[in-house]
Amino acid sequence: MKSIAEPAVLTNTREQSKNSRFRRFWNNKTLILMCLPAIVFFIIFAYLPMPGLYLAFINYNYTDGIFKSAFVGFDNFRFLVMTGDLWRLTFNTVAYNLAFIVLGNFLQIFVAILLNELRKKWFKKLSQTIMFLPFFISFVIIGLIAYNILSYDYGLLNVILTSLGADPVKTYSNPSIWPFIIIITFLWQSTGYGSIVYFAAIMGLDSEVVEASEIDGANALQRIRYIVLPWLKPTFIILLLFSLGGVLRGNFGLFYNLVGANNTALYATTDIIETYVFRSLMNNFNFSMGSAVSLYQSVFGFIVVITANWLVKKFSPDNTLF
Repeated sequence: MKSIAEPAVLTNTREQSKNSRFRRFWNNKTLILMCLPAIVFFIIFAYLPMPGLYLAFINYNYTDGIFKSAFVGFDNFRFLVMTGDLWRLTFNTVAYNLAFIVLGNFLQIFVAILLNELRKKWFKKLSQTIMFLPFFISFVIIGLIAYNILSYDYGLLNVILTSLGADPVKTYSNPSIWPFIIIITFLWQSTGYGSIVYFAAIMGLDSEVVEASEIDGANALQRIRYIVLPWLKPTFIILLLFSLGGVLRGNFGLFYNLVGANNTALYATTDIIETYVFRSLMNNFNFSMGSAVSLYQSVFGFIVVITANWLVKKFSPDNTLF
């Protein structure tokens, strides 16, 4: 009897599991429908192009196509390794992105908290609008503004210095100051827009908790420290993990328009992987080498995200990605 009953029990268990999954799907149909555009986007632009990674291992030519071109293994990775620039390019790219991520998130949280503390609605809206404007300015315009300020002959900075009797500064020949210029420019452009996520998270904070803390005598700093910042912790961790996935992908538009790709005097501190690849392949349009670099960046970012998620799981299991 036991051997006959077991298949029936297993069948009923499978049916109940299917019904349960269908019921959960149907109960969350609105949320799934809202996520559908993002799902379709990633399928089209992230998963369907994956076979194109094969380009990194072939000597691609237009006549033979992707799958008939000669297989060359890891030869396409040599132009990064053999030149001896791989360490410098990786270090510059990672260092800039870490500065962008850490300082950017700190300032975004700071701005979001300041906006939340404003009591005048008209001033809050005006402040948000002013801070959002830099995000919509093209990198081309930003580079032009920077050149008109920093140019040796006609830049505003040197005009002011010479009018005061000081010596002009050769900004575009001094690599040591460019990390500060690039980081400040990035933060100026992205902080206002990036604070939206944190400000929205603060808006989701239960007002009764805030009111209870005020009744208990908590001042503004105590309220921020013990209520707002812990509330923002999960948002910060998720955004941090997302950002780390692209830690080896440089902001080409920012670097190219501020510094250019051919200023050899600034290579030591401003050359990143994207500008190096652009400079190296702009004449022969070698898609195989470009794919090799992209694969290197993706694998590096994958390892960083997995490692960071493992560390978060050890110290804050509730806030991991997976």
